[in-house]
Amino acid sequence: MQSDTIDEALPSGGRLQGHCAPAFSAVLDEFRTNYAERGEVGASVCIVHEGAKVVDLWGGIADPATGRPWESDTVGIIFSGTKGVAALVANLLVERGTLNLHDDVAKLWPEFARNGKAGTTLAMMLSHCSPVPALRDPIRPGGACDWDYMIERMADEPAWWAPGTRQGYHAFTYAWTVGQMVRLAAGKPLAKVLEEEITGPHGIDFWIGLPEEQEHRVAPLTMAEFSEADKATRFVQALYDPETLTSRFANTGGLDINTREGRAIELCSGNGITNARGLASIYALVANHDGALLDEDTIIRMSRATGATHEDAMMLRPTRFGLGFMLSMTDPSTGRGLVIGDRAFGHVGAGGSVGFADPQAGMSFAYTMNKCGPIGLLNDRGQSLVDAAYRSLGWKGKPAGAWRP
Repeated sequence: MQSDTIDEALPSGGRLQGHCAPAFSAVLDEFRTNYAERGEVGASVCIVHEGAKVVDLWGGIADPATGRPWESDTVGIIFSGTKGVAALVANLLVERGTLNLHDDVAKLWPEFARNGKAGTTLAMMLSHCSPVPALRDPIRPGGACDWDYMIERMADEPAWWAPGTRQGYHAFTYAWTVGQMVRLAAGKPLAKVLEEEITGPHGIDFWIGLPEEQEHRVAPLTMAEFSEADKATRFVQALYDPETLTSRFANTGGLDINTREGRAIELCSGNGITNARGLASIYALVANHDGALLDEDTIIRMSRATGATHEDAMMLRPTRFGLGFMLSMTDPSTGRGLVIGDRAFGHVGAGGSVGFADPQAGMSFAYTMNKCGPIGLLNDRGQSLVDAAYRSLGWKGKPAGAWRP
């Protein structure tokens, strides 16, 4: 598909550059609007449709402190968007028979069965239904950087509920539930499997554990402050109540992912480093039923809900998950959500980044940025780009809670 070259000054600073096929000009329009009206600082958006890269745009300022522009190869943290990529690795091993979705994980990891956790399965871990959504007692300073320490903590943690009986978002602990199962089954870290099987062979810029020589490319994140409306939500109120499970979101041992130390470790729950081109390229491998990474049965299975609830025990809102992936969902308490195709799967990152595959549309999509938005799934910057992508395909039905042909 023919694409137009874009290179124009942004009124907010820096330039908007890249390529956009005329059929997807609505995405370009919304990307411009993000800078002009929605406070975008630096960002990238990429869409692969039926094997062709139809949108590849970037722009703005990568580092406001120095004025460094966002370039074609700028990368940044996607927080929990990492979980979806880690899930692709786990599902790849399931397809090969190296991992089993429904076996008791104690077959590989006997210590995990302690304290009421026997009967937990990999499917539960991927679907956020395992009994360790968080750790009760404080993680020691720097503990998240010590794999053996964290694995012991996970094994010792008493079950928050009987395995599979509740759903609670594993914001931090996913790194050592799914991560340890992959490590035990493959005999190597999940990040190494990702490099050997996906990113390396396909030349994709994506790291879980960033090499030091790539640090110069990173756009540091600017975190959002809670608005008054956010402060009034049950979720934020629970964050500050030490008696709640939700308050354990902050139990990270003081890890700051926006530092060299935080970017260097393997944390498949939240420190993936990439840009929209890298993330869309990964999801493109499962967006066309062509066997580029996984067979069709596996892709269909990944698009189905395996965990859904009207109130997630950690996030206190409705959630829908497949085998490691977020599915289309909305949060009535904030009006924010992830509205994608009804057979699409992917993952949002804190602050509003997103990547997903929609096999029905033959499309993969990704958006990354360095200015985080408010809490809760996508904000207007990301969702406007997703909506424009589906409108460009002639799809409809967003008011129904998901896009459809």
